Amino acid sequence: MSLGNSMTSPQDPDLDGAFYYGNIDDHSRPLAILVHGFPDTPNTWRYLAPALADAGWRVTAPWLRGYRSAHGAPISAGTYVKDVLTWHKHLAGDERCLLIGHDWGANAAYGAVTMAPAAFSRVVTLAVPPVGALGGGILDYAQVRRSFYIWFIQLAGMAEAAMVSPAFFENLWRDWSPGYNAAVDLAHLRQHLDTDTIGSMIAPYRAAFDPARNDPMAADEAAASLADPPIPTLYLHGANDGALGADALADVESHLPAKGSAFRLVEGAGHFLHLERPSLVNEIVLGWLSDSK
Repeated sequence: MSLGNSMTSPQDPDLDGAFYYGNIDDHSRPLAILVHGFPDTPNTWRYLAPALADAGWRVTAPWLRGYRSAHGAPISAGTYVKDVLTWHKHLAGDERCLLIGHDWGANAAYGAVTMAPAAFSRVVTLAVPPVGALGGGILDYAQVRRSFYIWFIQLAGMAEAAMVSPAFFENLWRDWSPGYNAAVDLAHLRQHLDTDTIGSMIAPYRAAFDPARNDPMAADEAAASLADPPIPTLYLHGANDGALGADALADVESHLPAKGSAFRLVEGAGHFLHLERPSLVNEIVLGWLSDSK
């Protein structure tokens, strides 16, 4: 599959290296912003993005801050939210804009549509539900064990050294999406992963537990990322997700309050469900978008 057109925006350095599908300058088409998560790249949208372009959107898949190059300033979930709103502005997005986020991209999406609900028509999130839908299951032993990496990341120095080693992320992806061959995705990730970028990549995990590490310019945006999305939302979760188990979810629908929202558990898929079952995920997303017009 094509990676789309990788371009450098003359307007906004935060769009440096973003992938584009369809004619991004054709403003008669609605904008779609696709936001990746941890630990991956915009390349993970290589199935859904062209399908959206074929369906009429002009699509961008940018890099999360700190993934393509090291970023010295604090990075939190709020930083990602601000970046989404910046991308929307610089790409001349309007109220038709579709926002899609996976993993940390989902957190960013919840915050962006909460901060600026009129800027987006619909939002699709994958693998991380609104925080209220996690319930007590997040503290069950099985989920605490799955979440070991979050606690490990808090060990400054040790975590960085382990994560840049040749096998850490390979094993993490194997645990999170059992049976999926992630060779292409991991090769793309490791083109950018090094001792400089790893600290930026894991910064939001540390900010979540240490207020001193939060982005001081994005406090409101960080709080917004914890809210239930106020616009029509489709939430997808892999039934075999090894990062956030489906058994940790609790009454997802009640945390998707906007009319037209939906929740779908995707069988035969893990954490990277849009890569594991791309045809099905594309069908679900495009079908929901069509039904919710």
